[in-house]
Amino acid sequence: MFITPAFAQEATTTAASGGSALLLNLLPFVLIFAIMYFLIIRPQRTRMKQHQELVRNVRRGDTIITNGGLIGRVSKVVDDMEVQVEIAEGTRVRLLRSSIAEIRSKTEPVREDTANSN
Repeated sequence: MFITPAFAQEATTTAASGGSALLLNLLPFVLIFAIMYFLIIRPQRTRMKQHQELVRNVRRGDTIITNGGLIGRVSKVVDDMEVQVEIAEGTRVRLLRSSIAEIRSKTEPVREDTANSN
């Protein structure tokens, strides 16, 4: 009926070691998540932010490549969602900005010193 002091001490050390065993069992999952975050999630987020910045800064005259592989020159920025692209002489199409894969050549902004010289 009564618990001896030796048995009581053994029960408390077993309970304490069970808590540390739980931490040791969770440690591999935490390490796997940390590795996946730094190797997959974080680089993908930075790449997504760079693409959004690229698409946001599309201007008239830029040569772009679409996700479908078409190469064209931006002839008009319609609104925040669309641009008009000339893919051949006299052939213009409207594209969503999100379908732009990359900008091959950007138009150079007009510098003030060359604009005022005329």
